[in-house]
Amino acid sequence: MTMLQDIKEYIKSGESRDQNLGLEIEHFIVDASGNQISFEEISNLIFEVGNRLGAEIHYMDGYPVGYYNGEYATSLEPACQFEISINPYSELKDIAEVYHKFRSLWDPIFKEHGYHFENGGNLAKVESGEIVPSEIPLSPKSRYKYMNRYFESSGKYGKYMMRASASTQISIDYASEEDLVKKLRVLQKISPVLMIMMENKSVEKSTLDDPSKTHLLRIQEWDDLDPERTGYLSGSLNEDFGYEKMAGLIYHTPLILLTDNGKTIDVGHLSAEELVKKHFIEENGLDEKRKTKLIEHFMSMGFFHFRVKKYIEIRVADSVPIEKALGYTALVKGLIYNAQTLDYLDRELGKIKTIPEINKAVEEIEKDGFNALIYNGRTAAEWASQLKELAGKNLFEDERKYLEYV
Repeated sequence: MTMLQDIKEYIKSGESRDQNLGLEIEHFIVDASGNQISFEEISNLIFEVGNRLGAEIHYMDGYPVGYYNGEYATSLEPACQFEISINPYSELKDIAEVYHKFRSLWDPIFKEHGYHFENGGNLAKVESGEIVPSEIPLSPKSRYKYMNRYFESSGKYGKYMMRASASTQISIDYASEEDLVKKLRVLQKISPVLMIMMENKSVEKSTLDDPSKTHLLRIQEWDDLDPERTGYLSGSLNEDFGYEKMAGLIYHTPLILLTDNGKTIDVGHLSAEELVKKHFIEENGLDEKRKTKLIEHFMSMGFFHFRVKKYIEIRVADSVPIEKALGYTALVKGLIYNAQTLDYLDRELGKIKTIPEINKAVEEIEKDGFNALIYNGRTAAEWASQLKELAGKNLFEDERKYLEYV
C-alpha cells in the first residue's frame, strides 16, 4: 500500500457512530502588564505539575512542553500560548467539568508567579499596537524556528500567527464518507457566521493593513499566512470530494519540516509525496506506529480552517472564555448532530457552490461585522440568530442555556 493510500485509510478509520465533541482552547498567560510568560518558566511549571499529577509528560527537543492526565492534554504553542485539549465527550457538562478542574489547578499556580489566563484572538498588547509581534520571543523548538523562517516569505502574517494569535477549536465525528463530506460542506458555508459569532477583540477599531477591515483579525492573519496550507479545503464543495481527495490534499501540502523518529528537520517546500519520491521517507517497511505518527504529522502541517484527521476539526473561532466556548460547542452540537437540521442547512445553502463565494462572505464580515450582507440577501446577524434557533431545538435544556453566550 502506498503512503497516499495509507492516508486515505487513516481517514476512513475515523468513521464512528458516536456524536462526541472535543474542545481545545489556547490561552495567553500574561502578567499584570500584559506580557507573556517565558518559555523556561512555563516549561518548568509543566514539568512540576505533570509529575505531581502522575501525568504523561510530553517533550520536544528535550523540553517539557505538555502533559496528558487521562482527561485532557496540555501543550505549548509557538510563543507559549497554553492549550488544553479535552478528551471527546458527548455531554457538555463533562467538558465543562474537565475544564474547570484544569483551571482550578492552574489559576493559583499562575497567580503565585504573577500571571493569569487571558483569552483573545490576538494578544491584547499587539492588537492595541503597544508592541509588534517580532518583539515576542518564540519557544526554543526547532519546529518553530523552521516555521518562522518559512513564513517570512510565504505571506504577510507569520509573526502574528505564531506569536500573537490564539483560537478555540471543536472536533466532531463523522459516520461515513458521505457524512464527512456533508458536514464539511455545511460547516464551511456557515463558517463566516461562526467566525463573527466567536470574534474576541480587545480593541474595537483595531485593524491590520486594511483600515476598512475591523473584524476577524485572526482570520485575516491566517488567510494571508500561506495560501498552500490555509483557508478552505480546495475542491471540498465538488461532487467528487471524499476520502481520496482529502488524502491527496494532505499528501501534496508542503511540510516545512519533518518530524520522524524523534528528530525534526527542515524540508522547506517539499511535500510528503516529494519526500517519498526522494526516499527521505521509505513507504515500504514502516511499522504501523511510525507510519501513523508520520500521517498525523502530515495532517498537522495543514492550517486550513477545517482539518480532517479521524474527526473534523473546526478551526475558525478566536480564543474565548469557557462559557462562550461551551456555547459554541452547544451550537455546533445542535446543528451538526441532528440529521434533519443538517439536511435543512445543506438545502438552504445549496446555491453556494464555490469557495470564492464563501470567501466573499468572510470579506464582507471583515468589513461590516454582523451587519454584513451575505447569503440569500440576509445579514450575518440574521444568520447567527437562525443558527442559534435551529440548534436550540435539538438541545436539552441544560445545554441550551449555553447558547446565550454566543
